[in-house]
Amino acid sequence: MRIRDAVRAIVLDPDDRTVLVLFDFGRRTVWATPGGGTNPGESDEEALRRELAEEVGLEGPEIGPHVWIREHLFQDPLGDYAGQRERYYVVRTDRFELKPHLSPEQLREEYVTGVRWWTIDEIEASRETFAPADLGDRLRALVTQGAPDEPIEVGV
Repeated sequence: MRIRDAVRAIVLDPDDRTVLVLFDFGRRTVWATPGGGTNPGESDEEALRRELAEEVGLEGPEIGPHVWIREHLFQDPLGDYAGQRERYYVVRTDRFELKPHLSPEQLREEYVTGVRWWTIDEIEASRETFAPADLGDRLRALVTQGAPDEPIEVGV
């Protein structure tokens, strides 16, 4: 089994709301930042642009700093992959209408069943599952303290 390389976007609007995608793996659901695996020969920026268009409908964003890293094993292997190594980038944008380019059926094939804007307060008050688990705290630190000098490990 292999570990998949992936990228994720911390999409923040001027009011520090963020876009999260709901992944449904059958026995559990988790809200996470948009993103996914990188294709062979694809740069992080190219992968992020593709994933953002597919999952949330954001086209041509400016990709900001690489701020977080996260490596985790899947509870149930997905295809040939036992886990994922993720690199998180900040994407500042105006608020936009969430209109994924992929159809609902195509999104479902990628385990995506929902997408929405969240405030940090909503994340912190929610009983939903997030990835990373302390996403609200991590986002609050990012927006109040700015990007770290080096990407930090954010855990599972």
